[in-house]
Amino acid sequence: MEVLIDDSLLIKRYINGDEKALETLINRHNQRISGFIYSKVNDRDITEDIFQDTFIKVIRTLKRGTYSEEGKFLPWVMRIAHNLIIDHFRKTSRMPMFEGSDSFNIFSFVSDDRLNIEKQLIKDQIDCDLNLLIEELPEDQKQVLLMRIYKDMSFKEISEITGVSINTALGRMRYALINLRKIIDKNNIVLTN
Repeated sequence: MEVLIDDSLLIKRYINGDEKALETLINRHNQRISGFIYSKVNDRDITEDIFQDTFIKVIRTLKRGTYSEEGKFLPWVMRIAHNLIIDHFRKTSRMPMFEGSDSFNIFSFVSDDRLNIEKQLIKDQIDCDLNLLIEELPEDQKQVLLMRIYKDMSFKEISEITGVSINTALGRMRYALINLRKIIDKNNIVLTN
């Protein structure tokens, strides 16, 4: 019976010169990563290219010694693959372009239902990044923003539910967007191309 060696141990072995350890890692996660890439690009050759590029980046990071064990190996590799998929769409000019830098543009994009697979991929990433950013807002601002953007409530409805005046609800929304913009700028986050 073969003992399953933990990813982190295989990484340590590879960094210490055991090439077979990387092969084991690739074989272990091959199907998951390939399947993920293919589900986004729908092309076997492009999937293969992106898969190869993903592991070239993985190898470079491991060889440089800049890989940190904070996250698990698979989510880290998936994130690299995800970024390479976005790069692929950018290069082939099939990346959706968004005008302007007003905060509302971010959200008008989030609620667009007519998305093809490339746009859906970008949308998923933006949704994920936005949710993390929104979590950093003060509770009252976060509450108004979520009600307005994700639940499509009017400021009148928001004021009734939260028990504040319409002007206070509007003010909280304004501050939420200002703070969101500050968080985005502070972290050098690119939400649109």
